[in-house]
Amino acid sequence: MCESDVPRPAGADAPFARGLGEIRAGRRTVLTAAASGLAFSTVAGLQPALAARASTRKRAYVLVVDGCRPEEIDSGLTPNLLALREGGLHHPRATSMPVMETIPNHTMMMTGVRPDRSGVPANAVYDRELGDVRTLDQPSDLRFPTILERLDKRGLSTGTVLSKEYLYGIFGERATHRWEPAPIVPISGHAPDEFTMRATLDMIEEFDPHLVFVNLGDVDRLGHSDLTGPTTLEAARRLALLNTDRLVGNFVAELKSSGRWEHSIVVVLADHSMDWSYPDRIVSLDGPLSDDPFLAGRFAIADNGGADLVYWTGPAADRDKAVRRIRRIASEVPGVLKAWDRRAGWLRLGPESGDVVVFCEAGWRFSDPDVFSNPIPGNHGHPATRAIPFFIGGGHPAVPAGRVSSRHARTTDVAPTVGAFFGLKPPRGGYDGRARL
Repeated sequence: MCESDVPRPAGADAPFARGLGEIRAGRRTVLTAAASGLAFSTVAGLQPALAARASTRKRAYVLVVDGCRPEEIDSGLTPNLLALREGGLHHPRATSMPVMETIPNHTMMMTGVRPDRSGVPANAVYDRELGDVRTLDQPSDLRFPTILERLDKRGLSTGTVLSKEYLYGIFGERATHRWEPAPIVPISGHAPDEFTMRATLDMIEEFDPHLVFVNLGDVDRLGHSDLTGPTTLEAARRLALLNTDRLVGNFVAELKSSGRWEHSIVVVLADHSMDWSYPDRIVSLDGPLSDDPFLAGRFAIADNGGADLVYWTGPAADRDKAVRRIRRIASEVPGVLKAWDRRAGWLRLGPESGDVVVFCEAGWRFSDPDVFSNPIPGNHGHPATRAIPFFIGGGHPAVPAGRVSSRHARTTDVAPTVGAFFGLKPPRGGYDGRARL
């Protein structure tokens, strides 16, 4: 399901509206970058203290090319990304983590922990208290400290430049500086990469944060809406790759011309890849589950494109029986790859993900509650979208030049890598990921 179509809790403000209210109430201060007039915000009263912050020339930049497939870096469309990869440390065995969606994997990047510790297992969940499906786009949804506020407490400044409204929402005020993305493309809920990269360069020029976390959303959004399918040229997505790569080239050029390159690491990765399906490859579980007299009217489904999260809403005493029936029925539906008991140890999704996690096969998509609910051909969330690009460039001596690692890198490795680079100790309980430098 397209994330922008998932409702928020009743009575909850959209992140932008909430942010505007906070500015008017004086809880945040708007700072305007001189170069282009783009608006950034910081916690009110914080700016005068920045001069006293810890002094280090080290800089870290995390660039997420949302939805990028690893083979697309070798397609000839991304020479600047390829140069970054070949010139630094490449992890070809890199993967997104379940559920392979945008919000959980961005939070895994910045926390270094799995969803059972962060509280963020997917883009969309069934909120038992609310009694409805909603997007995890509220700051309170993320219950584990991120590298952003942990560096801030060390006296180092941070920035977020996140193109998607719900990412802006869930990370809240955790960064020292935040770009409030605009203009937002209707339906897609994201700001084009041209504006996102302009904001990134302006934030660096104006505030020079020690860590900047950037989401570039065009490749993902055009992959979702690309109606040409998996066997054609996918023209819109290719154009997005070309343009995003050009912008990354401009970003690297700016780091070098400003003298920051030799003190910096640049972590480049995706949050998931992308898989395409045709209209006859749709899985809808609502009907088969409703046909079972024991389950009818006593379950809820949160559709995440390539994954359905199924929640038992009947008596707790019947949960185990319900899980067995849901798994059996779902497994018999064409297009379903596997139906897992959420408590399976390897998933580590936590109770927010419901009771049964169902993945579809490659080339299929979920559409619940009915076959018209998810019309977009490009989806992710299922194992077919696990593989991601992951490499570390930059001119800092910590970055090995031209090296390929055989280790399995994951989205949870970003926070440990950045933390180790700045000499930050692991959080209480440690990371679930590992430093990759």
